[in-house]
Amino acid sequence: MADPTHLDRTPQAPAGRWTDDYAREVAAMDCRRNRSGIVVEPLYAPHGEDAPVQLGYPGQPPFTRGIHASMYRGRPWSQRLVVGYGLPEHYNARMRMLYESGAHGLYLAPCNSHMRGYDADEVPPELLGTCGTLINTVADLDIALDGLPYASESLSLGDTAPFTLSAMLLVLARQRGIAWAGLRGTTNQSDYLSHCAALHMFFRLSLPGARRMLLDHVEFMLVNVPHWNALSVVGQHMQQAGATPAQAMAFALSSAIQHADDLVARGLDPDRFLPRLSFFFDVSISFFEEIAKFRAGRRIWARVARQRYRARDPRSMQLRFHTQTAGTDLTRQQPLNNIARVAVQAMAAILGGTQSLHTDAWDEALSAPGEAAARVAISTQNILRDEALLDQVIDPLGGAYFVERHTDEMEAAIVEVMRDVEQAGGMYAAVGDGYVQRIIGEAALAWQNELDAGSRQQVGVNCFTADEDAPVAVAAAPRVCDDDVACHLERLRVWRRNRDGAALQRALDALVAAFDNDDNAYARVVDAVAAGATHGEICACVRRAVGPGVPVATI
Repeated sequence: MADPTHLDRTPQAPAGRWTDDYAREVAAMDCRRNRSGIVVEPLYAPHGEDAPVQLGYPGQPPFTRGIHASMYRGRPWSQRLVVGYGLPEHYNARMRMLYESGAHGLYLAPCNSHMRGYDADEVPPELLGTCGTLINTVADLDIALDGLPYASESLSLGDTAPFTLSAMLLVLARQRGIAWAGLRGTTNQSDYLSHCAALHMFFRLSLPGARRMLLDHVEFMLVNVPHWNALSVVGQHMQQAGATPAQAMAFALSSAIQHADDLVARGLDPDRFLPRLSFFFDVSISFFEEIAKFRAGRRIWARVARQRYRARDPRSMQLRFHTQTAGTDLTRQQPLNNIARVAVQAMAAILGGTQSLHTDAWDEALSAPGEAAARVAISTQNILRDEALLDQVIDPLGGAYFVERHTDEMEAAIVEVMRDVEQAGGMYAAVGDGYVQRIIGEAALAWQNELDAGSRQQVGVNCFTADEDAPVAVAAAPRVCDDDVACHLERLRVWRRNRDGAALQRALDALVAAFDNDDNAYARVVDAVAAGATHGEICACVRRAVGPGVPVATI
């Protein structure tokens, strides 16, 4: 691979180009003042000279300071919360409440039964709707999205291979007369490598089968849904499983290289698919470390895109990413402290240049978030934007001695891990052999040992503890009652009863047959959904064609 440590000495555009780019994104060079009457400029850089090559300007390679010229002044980060519990009706009600509270985008997390490839009537009823929303058919998705602006707002779907949620969205859009070309969003869980390495989801599909399914999905969406991010590379799973911030960024970038190599091998032009590549990262409470991680990651990816893939389109070089505050930092002890933790994490994501942010609710260490806690989570972002005014200055920590040195050091640490993955044969081989899983496990154990020894402090857990925590009322998300489960199962039975059985069987047979030829398997998934197939039926067909995944021993 192109050497990510090589400092690209391509002359940078002068500051005047940034000014022109900024003016195109923001209607006017608006003058903002703080309470003391001092003018707050959108960007600060060295006086009388262009910025150092490795720092550059926002919106210009190597994008250390951000991928857009105006960043949050012209393109505010998207405010989101992961939402998923109960029936589709429950999801709809919670999403409406969040929109009223300031959320900008839609996110749908399906039930664990869905994530494992089954329909609601294939698992014990007590497991249904506890960790996500029950979505088995396109009718379920219609209920979940009823009245929500999915035709105009960005929609993020927690959708793993064979990507039935995305297929249901396409079928629903067609039924509602919504052009696919107008849909915007992300197949948020499409990175099968992260699932196999960090989520123990290896069993859903074989590794080769998941690889084929992803590539078919990306190709189909590039042609038919051009504004959709079909490939979202996930570093968040790795970090939540125990990887360090540097390792998580390195594994994500290595995964992106693997997926890009696979798409190039299919004959796709990098400048066609790289602009639609997105990333999903964790942000921990290690404030400056996380900011340096994001700045270094942008710089490395810009070089990889330009040197390895000869990308010419600046959008191909942009590390566009969504961030979620780290749930592993939240504690069951003294849980109200989690509000402060999430605020610090969110600040790191914003100052690190995220494009989209999900703030966890303080009660997520105890349960699925209750409504009041969810309001606090979204209000945290409102406060950081509208009261703390963190959207006013682009990369405000840029140029600080510590931040710039830490970014360089983080870059070196990330590149070292990327080289190890390359020597292991690339990310596909490294996950298949268990190498990545071993590295994550070792890092997780080292972190836990530090907490247990007290050398790493966590307030309320191993320091500043109370003999007896004051009780905290937790208004958790309502559990799905037996009547709700019975209602959903009956709806599923009626759905199956009213389908055209012959048309359904033809569609499922065509799906299985697609894996024996060059037919696009994801196109056949969409056809199967249109014929009335359920999520579980489609997953069963794909498993039959490509085989289930098997556990991997770490090495």
